[in-house]
Amino acid sequence: MAKPNTYADHDALDPFFAAIQAGLEGVVDGPHFYDTIAEDARFEFLYELPGWPRVVEGRARLVDVFSGYGTNIRLDSYDGLVVHRSRDPRVVILEYQVHGKLVATGAPYDNRFISVITIDGRKIAHWRDYMDSLAAWTALTRG
Repeated sequence: MAKPNTYADHDALDPFFAAIQAGLEGVVDGPHFYDTIAEDARFEFLYELPGWPRVVEGRARLVDVFSGYGTNIRLDSYDGLVVHRSRDPRVVILEYQVHGKLVATGAPYDNRFISVITIDGRKIAHWRDYMDSLAAWTALTRG
């Protein structure tokens, strides 16, 4: 499906979007990752990375936060997607890896994530994200 023009400036994240869409297939509605998010969703990023917020409230704010991603990192692919279904049918846990390059240097960027996602009304209502902070820090500070 074609990407809506409103998200074209976020194409550096396309492999991430594809991983999430694949992992949540059949439980959320929307042609693009951002369309699967409830307007009042809460995102918690449970890692320390300078300049990255720990909590983001609302879809519009998340789109805004991700808008600068492509100035630092461009993702090329994802793999290792594992989907875990919780006892709570609203909760899906995704494990995945993303791969890309740093824009400034061309150095490789590889990272692993676990995302705990709560679905309400076929939209993402809550997201807790865990990643390998050291991998991100090492890639971004490589000189």
